[in-house]
Amino acid sequence: MAWSLMIRSFKKASRVQKALIVVAFVVIVVGLSGCETVNFYRQAIKGQYQLIAGQQPIDKLAANSNTEPRLRQQLQLVQDLRAFADKDLKLPVDNHYRKYVDVHRPYVVWNVEAAAEFSMEPKSWWYPLVGRLEYRGYFSERAAQHYGETLHKKGCDVYIGGASAYSTLGWFKDPVLNTFIFDPEPDLAETIFHELGHQRVFARGDTDFNEAFATTVGQEGARRWLRAKGDTNAFENYEAELMRNNDFVRLVMDARQELEILYNDEKTEAGKIKASKNPRQIPPDQLRERKKVVFEKLRNSYAQVKAEWGGNGEYDHFFSRQLNNAQLNSVAAYYDLVPGFVQLLKLNGDDLEKFYAAAENLSKKPKKERQQRLRTIGGKGALVESHDTKLPMSRSTSQ
Repeated sequence: MAWSLMIRSFKKASRVQKALIVVAFVVIVVGLSGCETVNFYRQAIKGQYQLIAGQQPIDKLAANSNTEPRLRQQLQLVQDLRAFADKDLKLPVDNHYRKYVDVHRPYVVWNVEAAAEFSMEPKSWWYPLVGRLEYRGYFSERAAQHYGETLHKKGCDVYIGGASAYSTLGWFKDPVLNTFIFDPEPDLAETIFHELGHQRVFARGDTDFNEAFATTVGQEGARRWLRAKGDTNAFENYEAELMRNNDFVRLVMDARQELEILYNDEKTEAGKIKASKNPRQIPPDQLRERKKVVFEKLRNSYAQVKAEWGGNGEYDHFFSRQLNNAQLNSVAAYYDLVPGFVQLLKLNGDDLEKFYAAAENLSKKPKKERQQRLRTIGGKGALVESHDTKLPMSRSTSQ
């Protein structure tokens, strides 16, 4: 959860020290918060504790003949991916992903995202130490649904998506989870590299920057992994997957832009969407009908693209529910700034160390300045190349 994004100066604290700091932190938060916030932090602490308490060393599980063969194989793959991330991708592997936890559920957290009914500006929440983030995460799906219902009653568009992985940015050593261990090899590689990317560079209170950076690292890392293995078929399949993802993201971004125009949303100097101070003088019922038309157009466009893919339905789940503003924003959070990071990598000669240094430098700039810079070099937010984007739908997040 967002509470666990503690400042990195505590990174070397012992587990006992960390526990004491967390307790002190919670006492402060409880003292300053209402009942709803108290419940949020309480479930966050409980959820993180369960992850710590249930960990088992991967090397012992992999060596144990009683471990299910498929799990043993995947755990060995994780060890290989860790070594690659350390040596070839220059990511801070440290002791992350050396332990395994079965949380006995399909997702480790459920993230709640929201927006006004007639604006694409995402709702954000303030957290101590990390600033404002555009999601609120729960270890319980029921708790996430309950909070989502509360926001819906207040007139918000709400989207709740499960995440199979997240990073605590070094506050705790992140474990391998049952929620992603059996993913196909390219996706497993991308997940691990994505989460380790969060630990390499993090900008306080900037969801779009953090997710786009980690997405770029995860995808580039997965492609380099497959190339290094010489697995031509897997590499080509992954490229095809990325191309489908590119098509999907374009559809969502186009629909999002139409809605921005419909709502008369404004944009900041950095390119972020803000609700207009002068909204359109159109009756709500008419706005809802026009909004519905945009979503129906999006569904029809997806049906056409899906046919071009030969019927591949990997994004059907996205359209299985009623579409809304918050759901479209969940895509933008990952991809709005990806083109800028892709170009930043190219501008640094595809040298990862130089790329990380450039991204770290941007993370220290004011939020407006760094986002404006990324949008400028990314070319007005357009997706750059078909292989540069892959939507980690319901898979990962930085908590």
